[in-house]
Amino acid sequence: MTSKLPVLVTGGAGYIGSHAVLALTDAGWPVAVIDNLTTGFRWAVPEGVPFYEGDIEDAGLLARIFAEQRIGAVMHFAGSVVVPESVENPLKYYHNNTAKSRALIAAAVAAGVPHFIFSSTAATYGIPKSSPVAEDSEKAPINPYGMSKLMTETMLADVAAAHPVNYCALRYFNVAGADPRARTGQSTAGATHLIKVAVEAALGKRELVEVFGTDYATPDGTGVRDYIHVSDLAAAHVLALEALIAEPARSLTMNCGYGKGFSVLEVLDAVDRATNRTIARKLSPRRAGDPDALISDNRRIKATLPWQPQYADLDMIVAHALAWERRLSEIRGG
Repeated sequence: MTSKLPVLVTGGAGYIGSHAVLALTDAGWPVAVIDNLTTGFRWAVPEGVPFYEGDIEDAGLLARIFAEQRIGAVMHFAGSVVVPESVENPLKYYHNNTAKSRALIAAAVAAGVPHFIFSSTAATYGIPKSSPVAEDSEKAPINPYGMSKLMTETMLADVAAAHPVNYCALRYFNVAGADPRARTGQSTAGATHLIKVAVEAALGKRELVEVFGTDYATPDGTGVRDYIHVSDLAAAHVLALEALIAEPARSLTMNCGYGKGFSVLEVLDAVDRATNRTIARKLSPRRAGDPDALISDNRRIKATLPWQPQYADLDMIVAHALAWERRLSEIRGG
């Protein structure tokens, strides 16, 4: 039985971080959260979980948290995630995602925290030469977001070689859905994730959904992506933590996806089915840098962890996203 070390979740009031907090607490892990609440929400952190409002580059605050909570592992979700914004404002991304990660890693090393799990991304691959894309494929990010995450992966590898630390970098594909019990979900205003945008449109919060590109080399001409349910992703983090504790000399880098994809139009059709209405669609030109298809080769995570996805069904992902969107309207009172 793995001993349950206290875990610090950075960005634990945000979308993926709040689901990781639920997965950890549901499994009996002691958890603390740090979040500066620029995009997270205080109500997303469950009652009873120690919460620190602050920044991960605040070395004094981190030292206090590590000591007060006797932290034995870090799950690092804090950062900026909007790809077009990273192109317009690269310095923000190199600050929030790379420089601040360096500060967090330094504080963890200083406190003797032995395990570190990092929220990385398929954007580290750029436009892969083949799909599905495996972990040893060429890393060639085409935007500062992807590069800022790859730089942090590189830092972690170098730190693990120099210090008694092991790490797991999990490269996410397209994260979607919400907690099946509607305890938390994607809550950020102006989010760019397709399923979030589509359920907002289905509930009248947006006029339409813009479809960027209808001439891709895919069955219906729209881009194909590997959508992973956020609760399956959170479960993978807990299993990765157990793996790091079980083998302290081993670090891991793994894709997180289902190994299958759906097109933009297939996603919109799924939302239409769930709501029994038709979302208005605006067909627009391609965006620069969008690959035809981006699907994970997930054989490594399946071979390394006892990970059995529970929600690998597009209609279920959409149903949970819709239920959360309705709940969010209640929380916000409108």
